[in-house]
Order: sequence, then structure tokens, then C-alpha cells
Amino acid sequence: MALAIFDLDNTLIAGDSDHGWGEFLVAKDKVDRDHYRKMNDLFYADYEAGRLDIMAYLEFSLAPLAAISMVELNQLHREFMQQVITPLRLPKAEALVEKHRRAGDRLLVITSTNRFIVEPICQTLGIEELLATELEIIEGRYSGKIVGVPTYQNGKVERLKLWLTEHNESLAGSYFYSDSINDMPLLLEVDNPVAVDSDDALTDEATTRGWDIITLRK
Repeated sequence: MALAIFDLDNTLIAGDSDHGWGEFLVAKDKVDRDHYRKMNDLFYADYEAGRLDIMAYLEFSLAPLAAISMVELNQLHREFMQQVITPLRLPKAEALVEKHRRAGDRLLVITSTNRFIVEPICQTLGIEELLATELEIIEGRYSGKIVGVPTYQNGKVERLKLWLTEHNESLAGSYFYSDSINDMPLLLEVDNPVAVDSDDALTDEATTRGWDIITLRK
């Protein structure tokens, strides 16, 4: 048995759920269309370049959650799953998850995206254990703020180390699958780092270091 850790966006699904949620809110006229789309795209470009100001992005992206009731958010998310996430499902990714499950490995998703967006996605993949950016709830509504450390870059390592201690787990024989150079801190921690349909920067690092490079899209 080993710990099999997966990034979610652009790894187990063929797109970015966080950016996609923003686009979905635009399509549903829940935000200022032009401004929100522009800023959503700018933040996503910064993420891809490895220079995202995570706290500025969270302040931007969580504001709509604070403005919409939990009942409406849950209804919107059900539509989001059907309209946006289902087309991004990857049979090869689901087969990879199942391979680790059959091997008896413990499955864990670590993603910088917030729990509201990603938890239902992970459940459809049959993965119950999840580390994501946690959101503050006050009187039954999201406040627009986070709780604790966001699971981004070094924050993924910090949160994982706490999780390992809490669950009496280790990284012996561990795997981590990711597409993004932002995940280098965690990729360096595991025994078996794997680049999945990776960006150019991560592909270069993986090639130099002799890591496995795979695709789940072809």
C-alpha cells in the first residue's frame, strides 16, 4: 500500500474547474460579465505562468460565493457539474485511479481550488479524501474568506504534512500526479512524481529529473 496523490484540474479532468466555475457564473449572469471574465482570465494566465497572487485571486473568486445563498449555490453547482464538468471527464484518468484503488493504495486529491467547487467532482471519481482550500462559513453562508492555509504551491506540502501526522501516514512509496509547475514543491516530496499532460515548465523539469511523463487525454 502507498499513498496515491492526485492534482485535480488539468490532471484528472481535462480543464480547470476553478476557471470554469468563473466562466459558468458569467454565463449565468451572476457576476459582472465583462469585468469578471477579464479578471478571471488574467488570474488564470498568472497561475499558468507560476506567478499567481493566491490571496488576491481568492478575494476575487470567493466574492460571488458570499453574495449568493447556499441553496442557490448548490443548485448552480449541480448545473455546473452537468454542463461543465461532465464533458471534462477522462476515461484514462478514471482508469488510473482505479488501478491505484485495486492495488490497495490510499487515494487523496490535493488541489488549490476551493472545497465547494471540487468536493462533488472528487466524489464522482470515487475519491473521498481531499485537501482543498477551505472556506469560512458564517451563519450558513460563505463569508468570502478562507480558513487556514490555501493548498497552493508550498501550501500543498504544508497541508499534506499536517494530514500525514493526523492520519499516521507516510510518503513511503507515494505517488503524486500533476500537470503544473506550481506543484513542484509537492512533486519533490514524493517517491514517484509523475507529470501528467504537463505545462512546458513542468515537462522540462520532469525531463531533466528523469520523472515519468504521461498523458491521460489520448
